[in-house]
Amino acid sequence: MSMNDPLGDMLTRIRNALMRNRSNVVTPASRLRQRVLDVLLEEGYIRGYTESEDAQGFKQFEIELKYYEGSPVISEITRVSKPGRREYRKVKDLPLVQNGLGIAIVSTPKGVMSDATARSNNVGGEILCHIS
Repeated sequence: MSMNDPLGDMLTRIRNALMRNRSNVVTPASRLRQRVLDVLLEEGYIRGYTESEDAQGFKQFEIELKYYEGSPVISEITRVSKPGRREYRKVKDLPLVQNGLGIAIVSTPKGVMSDATARSNNVGGEILCHIS
């Protein structure tokens, strides 16, 4: 099966697992996915993730989702920049997600980071997704 948007696939797997109140979700591994998971872990949206191999020997991530009082910590996860339409922003134009209660994950020349970190480092870039 061909996959055009690996990051969108991971976000959809997380969204679907949250709707089903699953504690874990498995997704194929890649460097971009790992960087996004690092930001989610740093910002406190997931408990953690581990890298393992499946039966065919392909690397995969097992993501531990986070819940607070029975409801998921991630209420909404949306892909912004898609393969057909990329969204790039300057540092002064980086969006506030839910007036600062959520985060935007940004791919910058200095790496993948949250919008607050990108503002403090004074860099803009491609807006990957919004999480609240």
